[in-house]
Amino acid sequence: MSWDVVVIKLHTDADIAGEACALAARSGIITENYLHENIAPLVLGQDVTERERIWHELWTLDRHLTFFPNYLPGPVDVALWDIAAKAADLPLFRYLGAYRNSLPVYASGLFHGETEEYIKEALHYKNSGIQGYKVHSPGPWRKDIEVHEALRHAVGDDFLLFADPVGDYTLSEAIKVGRSLEKMNYEWFEEPFRDFELTKYQQLCASLDIAIAATETTRGAHWGVAQAIAQQAADIVRADVSWKTGITGTLKIAHMAEANGLNCEIHTTTMGLMDIANLHVSCAIKNCDYFEYFVPEHAFMFPLLNKLPIDDKGIIHVPEQPGLGVELDWDEIKKLCVSHRISEFG
Repeated sequence: MSWDVVVIKLHTDADIAGEACALAARSGIITENYLHENIAPLVLGQDVTERERIWHELWTLDRHLTFFPNYLPGPVDVALWDIAAKAADLPLFRYLGAYRNSLPVYASGLFHGETEEYIKEALHYKNSGIQGYKVHSPGPWRKDIEVHEALRHAVGDDFLLFADPVGDYTLSEAIKVGRSLEKMNYEWFEEPFRDFELTKYQQLCASLDIAIAATETTRGAHWGVAQAIAQQAADIVRADVSWKTGITGTLKIAHMAEANGLNCEIHTTTMGLMDIANLHVSCAIKNCDYFEYFVPEHAFMFPLLNKLPIDDKGIIHVPEQPGLGVELDWDEIKKLCVSHRISEFG
């Protein structure tokens, strides 16, 4: 399925602009209309320091039959934080409260038809210095085990591997796959079921030693993720600034997970600018060990002007310029633009 990317720019009366971008499945028209018809009337004219109130008012609006797509209104929250950090003349992660300034990277590949394609991709990123690889295996479950085994044999014992079938396994199938992953020393086993199947996740967590990662698509920000934690239906929770209503929502999830002794591993947004926002959040919390690098990277960097700041040892370094600290490729944005719409206050 193809998708558009909607680039958002919020301007203030102090001449500071906040930037973000939003997914738009198949077409940008729906996302654009939500932004201008539903979100802009609530956000425009507000005080950027009142992000928490704005965030909650958008949730109230959602409940009153607006039903935002999962990837809205997070980008608006990111743009508000970008403005606030720029106004403070601080990089966003320092404005949030820095814990570190870098993270190890794992490459996260797409689905492939043949085992050899997974091996080729994993070895390519290993040889470039990246420290790990996450396989989105093709299914069914027996084929997935074959792919996992072939990858471990190809990359050796010291290279980080992660398994994410984006699955629809039965419980017994997931237990069999999980036990095989344990033998091969995979880091975690992610999303073998739909995120709302909490009883299956609870039983799987109780049956296996490998960490089970879940909640990537769970609706309801921290309120939704809290249900998985309360039912012991995840060993690792996932969040990102696109699908978990922005930096505000992602921080709530990360802090809640920390209080319950869990990591919150930040999930790629598939958009370079929003992954930079992810990076700032990841460096402002303790309970995140890795940065997810969606590959092939050239397909997911738009609308950034430059590549993600990953060094030859597979470490990504958070930008130290104010706000998000990166530049957008406005020439490319204008070249690809199919619609440009402005909403103003008053």
